[in-house]
Amino acid sequence: MENAYYSQAVHGPFELHDIGNLELEEGGTIRGCNLAVATHGRLNAAKDNAILVPTWYSGTNKILEQVFIGPGRALDPEKYCIIVVNQIGNGLSSSPHNTPAPAGAGHFPRVRIGDDVRAQHRLVTQVLGLERLALVVGGSMGAQQTYEWAVRYPEMVQRAAPIAGTARNTEHDFLFTETLCEAITSDPGFARGFYRSPEDVREGLLRHAKMWAVMGWSTEFFQAKRYRTLGFSSLDDFIVNFMFAYFSTMDPNNLLCMAWKWQRGDVSRMTGGDLRAALGRIRAKTFVMPMSSDMFFPPADCQAEWRLIPDAEFRPVETIDGHLALFGADPNAIAQIDRHLKELLAAKVA
Repeated sequence: MENAYYSQAVHGPFELHDIGNLELEEGGTIRGCNLAVATHGRLNAAKDNAILVPTWYSGTNKILEQVFIGPGRALDPEKYCIIVVNQIGNGLSSSPHNTPAPAGAGHFPRVRIGDDVRAQHRLVTQVLGLERLALVVGGSMGAQQTYEWAVRYPEMVQRAAPIAGTARNTEHDFLFTETLCEAITSDPGFARGFYRSPEDVREGLLRHAKMWAVMGWSTEFFQAKRYRTLGFSSLDDFIVNFMFAYFSTMDPNNLLCMAWKWQRGDVSRMTGGDLRAALGRIRAKTFVMPMSSDMFFPPADCQAEWRLIPDAEFRPVETIDGHLALFGADPNAIAQIDRHLKELLAAKVA
């Protein structure tokens, strides 16, 4: 179904790359799988300056461009070729809302983090001709994909920076995310995924937005009334004109597709459930960067995984903005991430 939100006007410029049929870990197939890709900068002659940036839940290449990419930044398009790949299901790449019947909407197949990374690998090797990635960096679900890259293709990833995310999702976070899904699917207008427009699922999307406000920010964020600093007069104003405004035009099936794979992110699937063995495969110089006040991916969960990675440093980002510090509302948090990434990119690798 058409949705003007997922357009070049809102999220461009990006290019669509048809990588062919993608057979999925859960048994389905995305026929003619499209990856929406935004590229900043150019490959050098040696093809050793490529940085891959996967997207997070609900996010697209546009917010990553606005918050993290620019001259003088760590992700500097004057020095690097920065390849931002929109994850499957985010609305720009192949997703429930843009896949023709009968395979779209409520019939879109289950996708895992590993499917995203295999699709991205096909893109960067077969389409772009890359053999190495100087850095893979992503936040939240982008961190899940970063870990998957470093474990699945250790010889290709030279540096890795998972920000505000874990290599194996926790039971606690699984339950958090389940409430987000139920907020949407419990709306009678959801119609088992065959609604006519997001407006039919308005109440579910509003509940979903409120839950994101509770979990995505932090108790300190609300104690400090940080939403006033961001230009909102009250909590209600913030919920309606920021949180609900952000999610209200998104396709519910797209959100559910991403949430399902978020819940099941687990690099140990490659090693028979052995997380130590999986993270031990990583050869990349790795900086693990949790947000200090994150309730989805608390620092302690990230630290436990950091200890299992051979060449890794633990670099927590101090902020009271919680998980959604990724959105860039706290300039100090973004400055910390920039400093860490610059140091990581300057580090010598084999």
